[in-house]
Parts: sequence; structure tokens; C-alpha cells
Amino acid sequence: MESMGDVLRSMNNPALRQRSRDLEQGLLNHPLVKQLRAEHPELEESRLRLHLPRLYQYVEESRHCANCPGLEKCPNDFQGHYSKLTVESVNGSPDLYERKTPCRLKVAQDNQDNIRKRIRSFYVDERVLNGGYDEIDIMGKDPRRVSAVNKVFDYISDVKDEGLTSRGIYLHGTFGTGKTFLMCYLLHELAVAGYSGVIVYMPDFIEDLKSIMMDGQKLKETVDTLKNCDLLIFDDIGAENLNPWARDHVLGAILNYRMNRKPTFYTSNYPLDGLEKHLSFTSKDGEEIYKGQRLMDRIAPFVDAVPLHGENQRGTGR
Repeated sequence: MESMGDVLRSMNNPALRQRSRDLEQGLLNHPLVKQLRAEHPELEESRLRLHLPRLYQYVEESRHCANCPGLEKCPNDFQGHYSKLTVESVNGSPDLYERKTPCRLKVAQDNQDNIRKRIRSFYVDERVLNGGYDEIDIMGKDPRRVSAVNKVFDYISDVKDEGLTSRGIYLHGTFGTGKTFLMCYLLHELAVAGYSGVIVYMPDFIEDLKSIMMDGQKLKETVDTLKNCDLLIFDDIGAENLNPWARDHVLGAILNYRMNRKPTFYTSNYPLDGLEKHLSFTSKDGEEIYKGQRLMDRIAPFVDAVPLHGENQRGTGR
């Protein structure tokens, strides 16, 4: 390491002092700095010279942004941000101020992060939610899906224009026709519009309730989340192995709370009448037609039943 004496002696080196002056003058004559001076003639050169490090960083970060290597490799001091200079008057004297400003890539990333924060999933593969959506691909994958896809598109458009109602969608069809994917698309599009959403894979959710039921606080938090989110999707309802407690005290309580307040959505291999038969049977008590009907009274009147036809897309990339 250089001694203080060496540093002081280097400062007395005429060649180094001349190089320092050349760098300073080059910086003051840089096109970006000249543009700043033209826009703010009230800013004296003496003030600019006091902020040479700030000007240098401004020029360097502008150069980095002009040759952007991507957000992950951003070379600026504060990743995804650049130095923005403003001239402000304090006590009647104009001076130079610097603010770190997010670039368009950082803004886009933050927007996507905010969208993801509005969506929660219980037992649903996150890759389905974060895989990206192409409307042409959604529409064109199988012509038999067009009617159902249009219903989903119309629903999204109506909510964006008029806000939420208590009415949801019951999307039913055979295996692999894209029911879950369409509902995730709906969640994503309405999360962009500011709505919160939860998607629950029913077979795993009902199974997990057996362990949650002994933890009263966790059970309450889970049920409250499902009650209060803007959009709730029960994915693959009808495939779960129901027990009376899960059906009557958990699922029933959630639907009873939401039915006149917020929309609930469903995907199922069953049409509505088939779902009623499923909900009427539990592994413990057998068939209880009245209890199945009671639950369906909280489902059927609050959804539009939409059949989704088409080929099984599993293993075909969607």
C-alpha cells in the first residue's frame, strides 16, 4: 500500500495534475453534461465542478444503460437503477442533485413481482402460474376450446371494465384439456388489474387438512385466506377424498362466506350434477344426499357452467 507521503508526492507531479485537468475538462464537455448545462444555464460552472464525481457517475451509468447487458448483469452501483440529475433551487441558489431511478427493466420486474404477490397457490405447481401466457396459443391450440376460452376472455374483460361480482365460473371437461391453465391465466390477468387470488388443488388440500385440523391457528389463517381473497379457484374439485368435517366445516364455511360476496371458480372433470353426487358421499358416513345438495346450493347458483372440450394436452407442451 502506498504511504501518505507517496500520495502527496504524486499530487505534486505536473503530468498527473495535467491529466486530472484534462479528464475534468473532458467530463465538462461530454455531450450529456453539455446538454444538462444548456437546459439549466442558471447552474454555474463552479457548482458543476463541485460535483464532478456525481457527473462522472451520471455519464458512466448512461453509457452502461446504452449498452445494457440485462438486469442480472447490470454494472451500475445500484442494480436496475441509473443516476438521474436534477437542478433544484435551495435558498435561492441552484444546485445539482442526484436520484437513483429504476430503469424500464427494473420497473417491469417489479411489476411482475407485485403480480406474483397477489396470487397464492396451495399445492399447485408454481410453473403453471409463472409459465407465461400467449393468447393466440390459448385460443389456437384446439379449435374445440374456442367457446370456453371466449367465456374466460369475456369474464376478464368484464371485471376489468365493471369490477368484481359474486359470480364465478365452473369449468368442466375431461382430463388434460387445459382447465387449470385457463384458470391460472384468468388469475394472472386479473392480478395485473390489481386483484388478489388463490388457487387450491383440492385433492392435496383436503388430504392436508387432516394434519392442519390439530393446529387451530394455522387452520384459521388458511380458511380466512380462502374466504377473503378476491378470486378463489378450487382446482380439480371432485377428485378429492372427502370426509364430513372437511366438507361441512371447512369447504362449507368458505363457500357460505363467499357466495354473496366474492366470486369462486372451479375446475372439475364432473359436470355440476356429477359434482353433487360426489359431494353427497364421504369416506366416513357414506351417502348423505341432503348435505351434498346443501353444498351445491352454495356453488351452482353463483357460477356459469362452462364445458371445455378438446384433446388431452398433457405431455404436448400445453
